[in-house]
Amino acid sequence: MRAMLLDAPGRPLRLAELPRPEPGPGQVLLRVRACAVCRTDLHLVAGELPDPALPIIPGHEIVGTVVAAGPGATRFAPGTRVGVPWLGWTCGTCRFCRSGRENLCDAARFTGYQLHGGYAEYTVADERYCFPIPEGYSDVHAAPLLCAGLIGYRALRVAGEGTRLGLYGFGAAAHLISQVARHEGRRVFAFTRPGDTTGQQFARELGAVWAGGSDDLPPEPLDAAIIFAPVGALVPAALRAVGKGGVVVCAGIHMSDIPSFPYAILWGERVVRSVANLTRQDGEEFLALAPTVPVRTTVQPYPLEAANAALDDLRAGRVAGAAVLVMGEA
Repeated sequence: MRAMLLDAPGRPLRLAELPRPEPGPGQVLLRVRACAVCRTDLHLVAGELPDPALPIIPGHEIVGTVVAAGPGATRFAPGTRVGVPWLGWTCGTCRFCRSGRENLCDAARFTGYQLHGGYAEYTVADERYCFPIPEGYSDVHAAPLLCAGLIGYRALRVAGEGTRLGLYGFGAAAHLISQVARHEGRRVFAFTRPGDTTGQQFARELGAVWAGGSDDLPPEPLDAAIIFAPVGALVPAALRAVGKGGVVVCAGIHMSDIPSFPYAILWGERVVRSVANLTRQDGEEFLALAPTVPVRTTVQPYPLEAANAALDDLRAGRVAGAAVLVMGEA
C-alpha cells in the first residue's frame, strides 16, 4: 500500500510503499477513503509534540470501509463505513478511565501519533474506538467531523451555555462548531488573523454576527471564547473580550507560550481552561447531533501524495474549512 511517512520531525513526509497491515485482536482493517488534515499534524511534523512513535503514518480524521476483522472483533461487518478519531486506545482501569475521563488516561495512545494513522491506503484500528459514519455525508465531507468536529464539540460544551461566543481562529474546527452554536441559539463572533478579510467573510457566510481580526475587541462583551489558533498571545486578548464570569477555552493540543497579563483581566471570576483530547462519548454525541443541525463541512481535497502541500497550505492559512486527503483506488 502507499502511505505518507514521517521519518523525523522537521522533515517533509515521504511517500512509501509498505505492506498492508493485518488486524490484530479486537482490530479492524480499513480501506481508507479520506483523511482530513489537522493542525495537530502540523505540530507533529514540526516536532512540537513529545515522543511520537517514529517512523509514523500521520492522520487521525479517518473515514474508511471495513475490509477484515481480527480475532474477537465483531462490532462491524465487512463493508461498514466507520470513522477513526484521535483517541485510539486507553487502559480502561486508571482513575481517569473509571470516572468518565478517558481523554486524560496517562497510558492513552493516539492515532497518527503513537498508532499509525490515515495518510495511507489502509490502516488498522481498535474497533472500540471507531464510530459509524452518519448517512448523508460523503467520505470527504465526513472526515473533518472526526477531530475538528469532535474537539470543537467538546470545547463548546466546556465553554458553558452563554449566548455570546467568540471563536479565535476560524478554520476547520470553528467553521463546524459555529454551526452547532447557531443551531443552539448562540451568537457567534469570529476572530481571524488581522487583515484576513477572506476568512472574515467566510465566517459571516456561516452566520457570524461579527467578524474581525484577533487584535480587535468585539462590539460587546462575550460570555465565552474558544481559542483554536495555537497562539498563546490570544489568551489575554480573549480575556479582555469576555465579560465577568466569562470562560476562555484553549482547544489545541499545542500552543505557544502565554505572555504575562494583568490580574485585572482575569478578575471578575473569569476562567481560563484547556480541552485535552476527546472521549468516545463526545464522538457518539456529536456524530448523532451533526446530521440534525445539519453541520455542513467545507473541504479542500488533495490526493494522498500531496499531503505535504496540504500541510503547507494549512500552515499558511490558505485553506477555507478543512483540507482532506482523498485516496485513489488501490
